[in-house]
Amino acid sequence: MLNQFQKSLRFSISIAVITFVLAAIFSVVSSSLLSGFIWIFGLVIVLIIVLIGVIFDMLGIAAAAASEPPFHAMAAEKVPGAKQAIIIVRNADRFASFCNDVIGDISGIVSGTASAIVVIQLVNTFGHDDGSTLQIVISVLMTSTVAALTVGGKALGKTFAIHSSTKIIFFAARLIAIVEDKTKIKLLSNPAEASRKSR
Repeated sequence: MLNQFQKSLRFSISIAVITFVLAAIFSVVSSSLLSGFIWIFGLVIVLIIVLIGVIFDMLGIAAAAASEPPFHAMAAEKVPGAKQAIIIVRNADRFASFCNDVIGDISGIVSGTASAIVVIQLVNTFGHDDGSTLQIVISVLMTSTVAALTVGGKALGKTFAIHSSTKIIFFAARLIAIVEDKTKIKLLSNPAEASRKSR
């Protein structure tokens, strides 16, 4: 029990550190991009951030819903991405935590910050001062739209993830396999190693 708690604590701390770093990177990049574009491009960036959150939320749910047997059959036939898919499913809790809690939550926070910047750009475009009625109206509309797209998109993504978990995880695993092959950097550990560690 104590050993399990220590593992959980180490994982939680590592996730917290990764979240801090990624959140800082996302914020700096999005703010830099938004400051250099007019509001319409800023709006597109906000939508892209929301889409990223929806996609990663779907990946997390799919990992939790998928099962190993289909990927074992693929691995036996040496299908590229099958081994990576097995690792994802075996570590579904950590994969889902990273996708849903880290990337998903960061996307939500950054999209809110980015929306505020777009609102200011819009208000300045129309020649109004901060705190004006126009800013309040635009801010409410922007926040409501982003929230609706995020919640609606995640609801749709969850349904798709539950019913097509194998296809989604295999697609993600294929992409990871391609990146690993091109960069020669292992993003996921070997299935055999993961199996030995779990024993």
